Formats: sequence, C-alpha cells, structure tokens
Amino acid sequence: RAEMMDKEAPILFFDGVCNLCSSSVQFVLKRNSKENIRFASLQSEFAKKRLTSFNLPQDYLDSLVLLENGQLFIQSDAALRLCKHLNGLWPLFTIFLLVPRPLRDAIYQAIAKRRYKWFGRSDSCWIPDNRWNERFVDQ
Repeated sequence: RAEMMDKEAPILFFDGVCNLCSSSVQFVLKRNSKENIRFASLQSEFAKKRLTSFNLPQDYLDSLVLLENGQLFIQSDAALRLCKHLNGLWPLFTIFLLVPRPLRDAIYQAIAKRRYKWFGRSDSCWIPDNRWNERFVDQ
C-alpha cells in the first residue's frame, strides 16, 4: 500500500457526473490489484489545482485524464496507458498505442460526445464505496 500513497502514483481524473466515466473508474478499481492508481473527479478542487500547470481548461470534461510520471495523457492515450496497470490481459491493449492517435482519438471522441445520451449522467459526483476511499485524492 505504500506504493499507492506515493505522490508519483498515477492519478486518473474523470467526469464525476458521467455514468460511463464512473463505471470506468469502478472497472479500474476492481482490476488494479497493485492499488497504485489514485482517482479524482475533474470537478474537484484538487483537479483544478493539480491540472492548471498543464494548461488544461478548468472546465475540461471531454476525456479521462491520466497524470503519470509528470506527464498528462488524455483521450485514447489515457485509456490505453491505463490498461498497463490492470490485471489479466488488459495490458495487451497498449498495442493499440501503435495505431495513429488521430484515428484512436476520433473513435474516443465519438463515444465521449454521446456518453451522456447513451449512459446518462448523475446530478452529483459518484461517491466511492468506503473500501476505496483512500484511493481517491479529492475526498
């Protein structure tokens, strides 16, 4: 668990009111046995403070955002890089990083644009189960 609390541990920022995004976080929580990924909603004060140095707009909600080793990744880069931290065969999906980013991001954007319509949204940010509280940096 010391690795999880490491300030350099990857942080996944997500749209806290998006049902697809919240489901994705729950998916990662269940498949990240190393427990090295931390989480924060993009709507949180923590996210606004932490992401300002990367010139990301404070109201940015268009993508998952992965902060890893001092680098910021969005859209398909964030999703695919996240796979390497998951159990099972998920790390194999990083092979898709070889696909040109414009093509990958076009697919990502098509889903992201329709995520509220297809998966819905909540009136407030998703609140994690108590067993996962320590993995969320904006609690």
